[in-house]
Amino acid sequence: MNTHCILLPGLLCDEAVWAAQVQALQAHGVACHVPSYGEIDSLQAMARGVLDAAPAERFALAGHSMGARVALEVLRLAPRRVQRLALLDTGIDPLPAGEAGERERARRMELLGIARERGMRAMGREWARGMVHPSRWDGPVFESILDMLERKTPAVYEAQIRALLGRPDARPLLSTLRCPLLLGCGRDDAWSPLARHEEMQALVPGSELVAFEHSGHMVTMEQPQAVSEALLAWVDGSPRA
Repeated sequence: MNTHCILLPGLLCDEAVWAAQVQALQAHGVACHVPSYGEIDSLQAMARGVLDAAPAERFALAGHSMGARVALEVLRLAPRRVQRLALLDTGIDPLPAGEAGERERARRMELLGIARERGMRAMGREWARGMVHPSRWDGPVFESILDMLERKTPAVYEAQIRALLGRPDARPLLSTLRCPLLLGCGRDDAWSPLARHEEMQALVPGSELVAFEHSGHMVTMEQPQAVSEALLAWVDGSPRA
C-alpha cells in the first residue's frame, strides 16, 4: 500500500510551491495530496478541512510557512493520524504583544491595500523580495512566485492574513510531539530565520534540522532538489548523511 503524504502550502501558495517535491515523492511511490484553503480565515478551520479531505486515515504531513502552522493544528486535532511531520520555514509563536504585533498587522494590511488597489502581482513584487534570496530577485523563480500569487484574489489574501494574525501558540503542542520530526529552513530566510528553527528543534529531542544553503523563505522553489532529497529521507525514516 502506498505511503500517503499531505503537503500544505503557505500564504497565497498553491500546488506549484510543492511541484518538484510531488514529482520526486511520486516517483518514489508516495501518493501526494496538496490541499487548497479557499477563503477559510482560521488555521484551525483550515486544519479541519485538511483532515476532512485527507486521502488516508494515516499520513505523513509536511507544511511550508503558514502551511506548517496548519500542520501543527492538524496535529492538535488528530495526533494519531500523523505518522511523521515536516515543518519548513515557519514558527510556533502567536502574534507578538504590543508594538511588534502592531507592526506586523500594519505591514500585512498595507500589502493587502496594494493588492486591492493595484492587483496581486503588484503586491507580490513588494512582498516576495523579502521571501527569496536576493540573487533570485526578478529571476525565473521570482516570476514563478508572482504567477502563483496572481492566481489568488484579495479576498483569499485577506482571509489568510486573518488566519495568521490569529495564530495560536504552538510551543506547548510541539513539546508534546511523539512522531518523527523534520525541520527545514533556508539558510538566508529573513522572515523565519534559522535560529527560530534551532529553538524548535530543542523542544523535540531526536528531531532533525536541515539548513538549505543559498535560499530564502521559499525553499521548495529555490532549492527544489535539496528539499526533495530531505523529504525522501524523511518519508523513508532514514537520517540524511
